[in-house]
Amino acid sequence: MVAFSKPTIEQFFLKACKPVNPLTFPPTIPLIDLSKPESKHLLVKACQDFGFFKVVNHGVPAKFINELESEAIKFFSSPLSVKQKAGPPSPFGYGSKNIGRNGDVGWVEYLLLDPKPEPESESDHRRLLSVFQEHPEDFRCVVDDYVTEVKKMACEILDLMADELKLEPKNVLSKLLMDEQSDSVFRVNYYPPCPEVREHEIDGGNLIGFGEHTDPQIISVLRSNNTSGLEISLRDGRWVSVPPDSDSFFINVGDSLQVMTNGRFKSIKHRVVANSKESRVSMIYFGGPPLNEKIAPLASLLETDEDSLYKEFTWFEYKNYAFNSALSHDRLGVFEKISSKI
Repeated sequence: MVAFSKPTIEQFFLKACKPVNPLTFPPTIPLIDLSKPESKHLLVKACQDFGFFKVVNHGVPAKFINELESEAIKFFSSPLSVKQKAGPPSPFGYGSKNIGRNGDVGWVEYLLLDPKPEPESESDHRRLLSVFQEHPEDFRCVVDDYVTEVKKMACEILDLMADELKLEPKNVLSKLLMDEQSDSVFRVNYYPPCPEVREHEIDGGNLIGFGEHTDPQIISVLRSNNTSGLEISLRDGRWVSVPPDSDSFFINVGDSLQVMTNGRFKSIKHRVVANSKESRVSMIYFGGPPLNEKIAPLASLLETDEDSLYKEFTWFEYKNYAFNSALSHDRLGVFEKISSKI
């Protein structure tokens, strides 16, 4: 029997989130229609100004989205004893409340999946599928269909960015996701309703679903159901709530893309707060480069006499550092050549 630690509800308020300021008028989240010719310009502007945006006309079939959400809800609705057979994550599998290796906790259950299981992760893969006693390969097919389409969209977005920035070759970013050795990850998060949170809400606190952090990869593609909870941090430190939209996708600039653009694009700090009444399901594709890929500002993007703001590192080095750090840690700080914030 796998032993899972059981944090008490109060632990999720030890680092209580600062509530979103209701007196400030939040800026509009950039909305980009990928079918429009001006989308590449708007993509770059959104990455520079926010590091976050919403896309419509994305081309991902609704059938794949709905099937995956249905399978996810079915899994998370299973008895705990069944779900625990797929955990703990090592690195792939089922996890609950404990996030990462550094004591971070959240009111969340999750599945971490390898988009294309390699031999070294095959045992995790078999362990997970064993939970789906009836037609286990159906779940794998649903995940494959969804990830294939979302990855295609992510690569299209990266190609549009590269085209607008006049980078050569045009696939300089997307080829890292298309590489057979791409170290990408797929995650499904489930935030169950928490009636106990109401008394804390009265006291002005928020229950942490997933603590504040940036994503270390190149790009993240998120889709959720119509339950609110996602919040992003603006440049001035304000947190604003992102209205849910189950028909659209939300895109995050990752730390690696911030480095590759020498700080032109901003990796967005975000978090999820739990809901006392409704469950939230989110599905995130994290597009990462191969482990041995060197991450540094792109030479074709640097202007004459422009200094690199970051030391060169491999994705393997940064991944290890990031995943051995607390969620809220400024991971890029130690890799900056210039100490001033950008």
